[in-house]
Amino acid sequence: MSPTDPPEAAPGEAAAVARRPRWGVLALAGLVGFGMLRQGLSDDPDGPPQPGTATSVVPGGAGGPAAAPLPRSAPAEVDIPSLAVSAPVLPLGLDKDGWIEAPPDGNPNLAGWYADAPSPGERGTAVLVGHVDTHSGPAVFYGLGRLAKGSTIRVIRADGRTAVFEVYGVQVFDQRDFPARKVYGSTGRPELRVLTCGGPYAAGSGYTGNVVVFARLTGSA
Repeated sequence: MSPTDPPEAAPGEAAAVARRPRWGVLALAGLVGFGMLRQGLSDDPDGPPQPGTATSVVPGGAGGPAAAPLPRSAPAEVDIPSLAVSAPVLPLGLDKDGWIEAPPDGNPNLAGWYADAPSPGERGTAVLVGHVDTHSGPAVFYGLGRLAKGSTIRVIRADGRTAVFEVYGVQVFDQRDFPARKVYGSTGRPELRVLTCGGPYAAGSGYTGNVVVFARLTGSA
């Protein structure tokens, strides 16, 4: 078992974890092709907010004991109170090119969960994605880059429980040098990553990076 594998892994789970960095790299390439284009935002020429200068984020490095993991259950809604985000969540798979499927453009207030990764609150790293903007304007994760450390993210699950996460880092990464193992690798405890497009915007090719929020489970209700 490698140091990044979660304890008490089920048969085959370690191999699945080892493969996640590979789909992570492809998934982030796919996110840039989501149709997350800065169109319809003429009243905001600077684009969506970006994280400030950040110190290096060590996944799982936030202080305090880890909350006990929850059993697997699909997420139904994600709430980020400090950003006034309350969005339904639908499960996503991979498309034929190995990229995470995009939430439908028709509903900008919609997030997606990569369903082949852990569910939010389960041991391992859960992944939520969403548009930063669409052709009609800002979308669900437009403000993600200004999320502060210590902020709360709540994920309401299909089993009726709410997984509560505390943000311990927000960074933007260039998609050409995306640290997939750092972002997606298991820390051995329940964690959450929330992603959207970010970084500089180039006409014709879209955003050049991705905003990534690092959060850890602190409790449940």
